Amino acid sequence: MQPERLQNVAQLSASGSVEVQQDLLSISMTTTRDGADAGTVQTQLKQALDTALAQARQAAMPEQMEVRTGNFSLYPRYNKDGKINGWQGSTELVLEGKDFPRITSTAGKIQTLTMGNVSFALSREQRARVEGQAQTQAIERFKAKAGEISRSFGFAGFTLREVSINANDQGQSPRPRMLAMSAKSDMNESAVPVEAGKSTVMVNVSGSVQMVAQPVRP
Repeated sequence: MQPERLQNVAQLSASGSVEVQQDLLSISMTTTRDGADAGTVQTQLKQALDTALAQARQAAMPEQMEVRTGNFSLYPRYNKDGKINGWQGSTELVLEGKDFPRITSTAGKIQTLTMGNVSFALSREQRARVEGQAQTQAIERFKAKAGEISRSFGFAGFTLREVSINANDQGQSPRPRMLAMSAKSDMNESAVPVEAGKSTVMVNVSGSVQMVAQPVRP
């Protein structure tokens, strides 16, 4: 059986994009400890994390501020002879959600950990809503381009052969106004100042159309 011979087929693509404010904040709180004994270092890290967890859980609220533990590490230090001469470790607590004031205020109150990183993103709900808008935009542009190409070649219209839809978002650089760690003592009971950026959600529609001589409904 011979493969189908393609005639009057056009390959094309179109995209749609929507810019939206990032609505998900994540703050990482960390601390490090070191000492001669691994057990002592581990205990100190656990105490620091437990205290921070207890404080953070008081303000936790589903979707608005979720609390979870992050990375925990404990590793030896070596002297110039290659022998262990101490231990060092770190632990992490992550505050994440949509309620920026609640998250930043909680981060400012935690004293056993210091702020390690601030990041912004889109929540699933926000991304889904904006993707729908960008997808509608991309599809309409794809159809318009297909019609224009068909008419330019003297055809009356087109039928869709195959199509692929891909979405992604590109975050613009946020502008977190980070406080110096040396100023931690001045942050008691105060919110950590942050400022979110924006993301551009893009949807690309690509595929092929069959150009036809008779009028058709795209």
